[in-house]
Amino acid sequence: MSDARTTLRTTGVALRAMLVFTLLLGVVYTVVVTGIGQLALPWQANGSLVRDGHDQPVGSALIGQSFADAKGNPLPQWFQPRPSAAGKTGYDGTSSGGSNLGPENKDLITAITERRAQIAAFNGVSPDEVPADAVTASASGLDPHISPAYALLQVDRVAAARDLPAATVRALVEAHIQSRDLGFLGEPRVNVLELNQALQGLED
Repeated sequence: MSDARTTLRTTGVALRAMLVFTLLLGVVYTVVVTGIGQLALPWQANGSLVRDGHDQPVGSALIGQSFADAKGNPLPQWFQPRPSAAGKTGYDGTSSGGSNLGPENKDLITAITERRAQIAAFNGVSPDEVPADAVTASASGLDPHISPAYALLQVDRVAAARDLPAATVRALVEAHIQSRDLGFLGEPRVNVLELNQALQGLED
């Protein structure tokens, strides 16, 4: 009889502890953290959304996207991101990942050579001017940034496609160059989606 009471008492304590911790960690903690996020960092907490001139979300500043037609051809009026190995067509948010090909892999070397030639022809520059990030995918396949060098390489092509002065487009790129985090982490970079939204804003 004593053993039965002990078992019931232990079971009751375990159930009460489970209910208390479920309430504290599953409900209270979630509400508190969500509330702090909404009050202190609402833009980040809601997905770092980028909006157009009509205040409609067009994407996230944290996730890259392609600017191509239905056949996958890059659109000349937009700044183009770096290549992506995420999903079949690239920039698939449900299939983040890289190609996992090593630097001496023949398929990767061939792909880089072809991309360099295509990007040079698309932008009317020498293949030697094409920077590394223009021909290689990031580890996640979703990197929203490109180097300032790659952004500036595209200025003349974008300006011509939109019938805008190259100096105006170049100034827009320079205004969107983000410096290293804390002054020493990472590299200077340009968010492609934010830059393209600013570009569209010139014509709205």
